[in-house]
Amino acid sequence: MQLGACYYPEHWPEAIWAEDAHRMVAAGLSHVRLGEFAWSRIEPQPGEFDWAWLDRAVTTLADAGLSIILCTPTATPPKWLIDRMPDMVARDAYGHPRRFGSRRHYCFSHLGYRVEATRIAQAVSERYGQNHNVVAWQIDNEYGCHDTTLSFSVAARDGFRIWLADRHGDIGALNRAWGNVFWSMEYRSFDEVELPNGTVTEANPAHWLDFRRYSSDQVVAFNAAQVAIVRHTSPGRDIVHNFMGFYTEFDHHDVACNLDVAGWDSYPLGFLESFRFGEGDKIAFARQGHPDIAAFHHDLYRGCTPQGRWWVLEQQPGPVNWARYNPAPLPGMVRLWTLEAMAHGAELVTYFRWRQAPFAQEQMHAGLLRPDSVAAPALAEVRQAADDIALLGSQGASPRMVALIFSYDSEWVTGIQPQGADFSALWAAFACYSALRQLGLDIDIVSPDATLDGYAMIVVPCLPIVDAALVDRLEQFPGQIAIGPRSGSKTSDFAIPRDLAPGPLRRLFPATVARVESLRPGVGHDGDGFRIEQWLEHVEGEAEAELTAHDGTVASWRHGRVRYLAAWPTEALATMLLSRAARDAGLTTHDLPAGVRLRRTADRCFAFNYGASPAELPATVQGEVILGSRTLPSAGAAVLG
Repeated sequence: MQLGACYYPEHWPEAIWAEDAHRMVAAGLSHVRLGEFAWSRIEPQPGEFDWAWLDRAVTTLADAGLSIILCTPTATPPKWLIDRMPDMVARDAYGHPRRFGSRRHYCFSHLGYRVEATRIAQAVSERYGQNHNVVAWQIDNEYGCHDTTLSFSVAARDGFRIWLADRHGDIGALNRAWGNVFWSMEYRSFDEVELPNGTVTEANPAHWLDFRRYSSDQVVAFNAAQVAIVRHTSPGRDIVHNFMGFYTEFDHHDVACNLDVAGWDSYPLGFLESFRFGEGDKIAFARQGHPDIAAFHHDLYRGCTPQGRWWVLEQQPGPVNWARYNPAPLPGMVRLWTLEAMAHGAELVTYFRWRQAPFAQEQMHAGLLRPDSVAAPALAEVRQAADDIALLGSQGASPRMVALIFSYDSEWVTGIQPQGADFSALWAAFACYSALRQLGLDIDIVSPDATLDGYAMIVVPCLPIVDAALVDRLEQFPGQIAIGPRSGSKTSDFAIPRDLAPGPLRRLFPATVARVESLRPGVGHDGDGFRIEQWLEHVEGEAEAELTAHDGTVASWRHGRVRYLAAWPTEALATMLLSRAARDAGLTTHDLPAGVRLRRTADRCFAFNYGASPAELPATVQGEVILGSRTLPSAGAAVLG
């Protein structure tokens, strides 16, 4: 694995570029990412390019021995372009324009902007596409950030109508698919279809689902247009995009099909504070991040490209500027996050950013250097991580244990029709993932289309729409299968299946979900070591009750090698169910101390302590210590072989 930094030469005096480059190399960095927000400096006037400064920056960095990841600057179209094409901006759900003055102010559906985006991508890639120091290209930056995937513009409406005609063929088919006879919502032509925002009460859920599919397809098309140009003008270089954490507004599998590498931006402390973790976790892990945040996304994005290649393109090195509270990492955490990425198969970790900016929106976001160029605390940890990586060498692929199946349309379905506060397929997946990690297991997060060969266990946390081809593969799979609530509960057109849930999964689990209910906080059913809360399904059929509350309410059912969880996967319930499935699958689990996690590579076992206190590895975790010790300090890492 190699290390890098995000650098913005346009922010700094040219006189310090060479010194910065040499300091990067001295810190153990080999790569530098440039240019993702530099459109106004590259093309200050329409059609007038200023390449001189970027030429010198590339040369200066390359002369120090750094490899360049160059970006297309399409996340920040300049003011002159907005003035020429004012309708290119996205509109929010209230119809308000997403105006110029920050970033990501474009609509994916606007074909005029797509032409401009490909034009600047062509210009940049033609200029540097044959430069041997440019080893990779990042397309745009953080698609969808700041809620910009869904646009309610005229361009989006017109594109959506065309997309619907292509998908459904004729308006009668659309009316039937959406159930538009309900509430007299039938259309006479596709030209009558509006976007699903602004309705008096909730819009038709099938309407929303198709709009989300359409919006995702616009991201795919926008990305693919630039990828095609860069591949042609700069052959032989890796092409990557930097996805985000806990972001599901478009299908990352579909976007990544056109990429060589899936990248993501890792901010464990910011994500802990910004997302739906409990107050206890936010306090306990305030300076470490929840133990499963980074790992979950490592495994998610590794499963997005056909080749399984992935990078961290932005790694948090200190306090960020965008969460409600922004603490500094514990000493050792930047090194831990780096080694954990290595354990999960990253080829590259790039820190954001080299030097903290003294101006504009991100001036409170830490870098590896302070604004005065003095080393920030993380720089020494990066140097240590570089030495660790050199000691450990290449790791090889992890053994296959558990495949966790996740699809983006599952999150769209549960978001459109949650049937209860906070119900989310993404967070059901995270809950199951975290339970598996607490058992010391290794997980691959895969799409419903992925091969299942070689795994001992399959976990389907929440998959409302189930394709028949997946059921075929699950039927052929010889190992243990655990299925979570709401799986098989909708057709592809967002209707209840004729024979009710679990729909096509009935071939594996011969039972019927007869009734569902969502439970408010404080209402539940207690069992031995678990509690049914938030969600409950009442199941009828041939299956055997396995986990039952004291009042007889069944939390999980079993039929042969298939288990069905009929309740929300709380930590205790998910751990209890999945530990049984793992036992039956022949997998060895571990009683890990709180906050400790494992990850295996081809012949090594990495251990990480996210806890606030030292922790001892249990005797079941075997191997000779190569790095660290069996007693892990807080924010400590060890490697056994």
